[in-house]
Amino acid sequence: MVPRILIDTCVLYPTVMREVVMGAAKAGLFQPVWSERILEEWARAAIKLGPTGEVQARSEIAMLRAAWPAAERPAAPQVAQRLWLPDADDIHVLAVAVDSSADMIMTLNAKDFPRDILAEEDLTRIDPDSFLHQLWLDHPEIIAQAADDVLATARKLSGKHWELRALLKKARLPRLAKALSPPRQS
Repeated sequence: MVPRILIDTCVLYPTVMREVVMGAAKAGLFQPVWSERILEEWARAAIKLGPTGEVQARSEIAMLRAAWPAAERPAAPQVAQRLWLPDADDIHVLAVAVDSSADMIMTLNAKDFPRDILAEEDLTRIDPDSFLHQLWLDHPEIIAQAADDVLATARKLSGKHWELRALLKKARLPRLAKALSPPRQS
């Protein structure tokens, strides 16, 4: 059975990271979970990109919702009332994870999701780079294809000749970048 993973805003918002992660979901390696509030946080964060940032984010959110209609879970205020995290603004993430019977929370925000607190709810925390690296070890062809697809899209949309290693490192996926890149010649 594939794990159910709640994906935090900080993983969904950077495009390259999200696209590689969702490539793994598309291949059936895990079931994604998020909430309306998580998606809304993404849209609000994209405002920093300028006048078109939020519009682009909302378009990407619509495509994500269409591709994974079962991934969005309702808020769980009844669960949130009994939970505690170092940052109260993250309790909604944990509540949705608990309420949807997720196995993990994927986040870059380790300090605000302590492992011991998550363990009390039968959850683990995983960062996207470690998760994708492990998936690459288990399913190298699938993860390599997901990364190659993201690379092709990045090149097309940016008009730049990105190298895979540089693109993944910029996307905060250094372990995956190293795994997917051939060793450098001296």
